[in-house]
Amino acid sequence: MKTSLRITTGLLAVAASFTLAAGAQAQTASPTYSSMVNAGGAYVDLNVGRSDYSLGNGIGVWDSSEGDTAYTARIGSYFNNNVGMEMGYTDFGKISRAGGSTRARGLSFSLVGKYPVTPAFNLLGKIGTTYSDTDVSSSPSSGVAAGNATGFGLSYGLGVEYSFTPQWSALLQYESHDLKFAGDNNERVGVTTLGVRYHF
Repeated sequence: MKTSLRITTGLLAVAASFTLAAGAQAQTASPTYSSMVNAGGAYVDLNVGRSDYSLGNGIGVWDSSEGDTAYTARIGSYFNNNVGMEMGYTDFGKISRAGGSTRARGLSFSLVGKYPVTPAFNLLGKIGTTYSDTDVSSSPSSGVAAGNATGFGLSYGLGVEYSFTPQWSALLQYESHDLKFAGDNNERVGVTTLGVRYHF
């Protein structure tokens, strides 16, 4: 718990410093960035990758998997060259666990930041919340609570973006989501995705 708190605090500090740096960049950015960073523009992206549940498997020996194919779709808009808002839906896939299966989905709302390194290459960051919907089945002897649960939890992410035209770009992103599971448990589920983004 203390380790998780330290990690979360550190990430919040990084996000804050990232936002401050992004604000400073917005004040001094060269006009040559404007075509690729699409200031004030909206976007939609589609992504596929791998989830990492990293959950306990309960008591005893059970077949288990740690991740599955994950899919994410997002829409967002930047207020300026550096800061915006985003909404996304993620299907984390289904894993075998504790004599049953675990499945998770989430709807996320995030403050996003973008730092242009070159006219075509951006560093990305985000922090926000995810409303999760999870479903767990398990063997009664496993000690893992079964059932459906919904709730809000912290989410954050980092990534890179490469624009190959003013409208289209490729993305590589990692996100961490605190999801609500049966038994009133919050657990971290990560996802790494590769995707494509279209700027309006």
